[in-house]
Amino acid sequence: MSDPTSELLREALRRAGSALKRSELPFALAGGYALWAHGGPEPTHDVDYAVLESDADRAAKVLAEAGFEVDRPPEDWLLKACLDDAVVDVLHRIVGVPVDEHLLARAENVELLGIRLPVLPATDVFSSKLRSMTEHYCDFAALLPAARAVREQVDWDRLRAECGDNDFAASFLYLLQRLGVAPPES
Repeated sequence: MSDPTSELLREALRRAGSALKRSELPFALAGGYALWAHGGPEPTHDVDYAVLESDADRAAKVLAEAGFEVDRPPEDWLLKACLDDAVVDVLHRIVGVPVDEHLLARAENVELLGIRLPVLPATDVFSSKLRSMTEHYCDFAALLPAARAVREQVDWDRLRAECGDNDFAASFLYLLQRLGVAPPES
């Protein structure tokens, strides 16, 4: 599969979001496109939506009916919905934690690409990205532009509390503080 264009990713975002919205399933835009909705750089890989674990099968059916080819990969925390070369990951667990009503309730309605969508707050998205850092994946360069772009929207104290036990995340937060992106610890 080749890298999708931003137009194709945007169409997948729009089509999946519209279908999920019509279904009345609780959901929210997550991942890089959630950060983009808050002013971050546009992702180039895929689109992420979060749904309740109990709604994963129904979300798969909704997206299949909307013209997506739905795949259940070996990872048991998501499903993939493909539209040509664009992939929409539908997450029902994020960094091992089931998506719940509290997370989805924090989503903010944002006008995006002509439709109003629930979008996870920047703090929640950064929390998941930082908690997922390990010795196998720790790319500060990919997160730095997004952190700079949405820094006023992040609850840094909450982020430090949620991610402080991950040494990679703590290192990134320290770097952000040293660069003046994040405020000093309070």
